[in-house]
Amino acid sequence: MANAANAESAMSPQERWQVSGNAPEAYEHSLVPTLFTPWAHDLIARAALRPGERVLDVACGTGIVARLAAAHVGIAGHVVGVDLNPGMLAVARAQTLTTASARVEWRAGDANALPCDNATFDVVFCQQGLQFFPDKDRTLREMYRVLAPEGRLALSVWRALPYNPYHRALADAVERHVGPDAGRGMRAPCGFGNAQALRTLLATVGFRETHIHIVILTMRHPSPAAYIPGQLAALPFAGAIKALEPAMQTALYNDILTALCPYIDDAGLAVPLEAHVALAQK
Repeated sequence: MANAANAESAMSPQERWQVSGNAPEAYEHSLVPTLFTPWAHDLIARAALRPGERVLDVACGTGIVARLAAAHVGIAGHVVGVDLNPGMLAVARAQTLTTASARVEWRAGDANALPCDNATFDVVFCQQGLQFFPDKDRTLREMYRVLAPEGRLALSVWRALPYNPYHRALADAVERHVGPDAGRGMRAPCGFGNAQALRTLLATVGFRETHIHIVILTMRHPSPAAYIPGQLAALPFAGAIKALEPAMQTALYNDILTALCPYIDDAGLAVPLEAHVALAQK
């Protein structure tokens, strides 16, 4: 057990957040419609995509940003989604695209060595991925490399945990019921919430005309009691949660619901999520 704990501690945030088994399907079914789709619409709108543009979605997951972008650039455009996780890409490939959309190409690859040629994209997206990469400078340099001259970067990262009560409720409860390593992992999504650090990093890489916005959207779900188990089943720690005794699982879910009580009304869950959205130009 000690060796396993040491191995877990040695993992990078990116490695800890690689899901397996049925988690990619749970991610697409539970997290994408409620959590990630509204943010993808917002990010794409801010990037002001135009018909015929070439788009790259880095750390695409099951592909919600890439799929929505395809509808904006149309059949004259080209969209590529890159992700390290083969399970996520398998789910992405299974999604149906409309005939009016650009073709989406799914590629397995590391964000630190993108499987793309220099200067081949007009827009690069990265939705809630940058915070998980241990070498953020190198990752952003790769995004810069594949952008065409005057190309645009649009990325989002969650703000720090105090600004995100939903993430905080999950992290605190998972730490209490599953363990400190799982708790630390649950805090990782909000681990790069400093806007000035993000601005400095983008400038160091060479991006210009950088604008960082605090964006607040409300996450809504009619049944938080049903949503929370689905959310937890889509996380890298799903196996550890599933291994808990049923009474302990129930206690975990109830702990989260209690923390979220101030954000539950007659229509269900309505909790604010805050992110930094950065727009920059090559």
